[in-house]
Amino acid sequence: MAAAATDTEADGGSTAIGPWPSARPGLPHSVLFACTLNTVRSVMAAAILKHLAGRRIYVESAGVRAGEEADPFVYAVMNEIGIDVASHQPRTIAELDDTSFELVVSLSPEAHHQALEMTRTMAVDVEFWPTLDATAVHGTREQILDGYRAVRDGLFRRIKARFPLTGVPAV
Repeated sequence: MAAAATDTEADGGSTAIGPWPSARPGLPHSVLFACTLNTVRSVMAAAILKHLAGRRIYVESAGVRAGEEADPFVYAVMNEIGIDVASHQPRTIAELDDTSFELVVSLSPEAHHQALEMTRTMAVDVEFWPTLDATAVHGTREQILDGYRAVRDGLFRRIKARFPLTGVPAV
């Protein structure tokens, strides 16, 4: 894929180069990952970016609706790569204390619709990363875990490609 570039902004901003022409140059200061229930996709994505970025980026996750409890398969596959999500409590976008994020990444169509609605009067970048709902995977425990691993690994690759972090761990 060819890189897209934007002109230098009138306020002295630098040139953004990458496949996301709407993205601001460098790292955003704050990112919200949103999905449907805040139990699988957004939890994984937020935990991965927090792991990679440390304190360089403020990261949160939320859902259109709050799931009832943390998903044990999420805990298992994230624990495999050394990221602990055991303390996560699902919450909704409406329950966020602050919605002034620089970037909102929606991971499901429903979350994307709400993100666009929430940010229509704000200067915020919104990106839609269609991501498989791992809860739709059925079969043996190992087959289900493989489905969750595929989502985790896909998010990990996407996050590493999207955010220009140096000195970051690999899966």
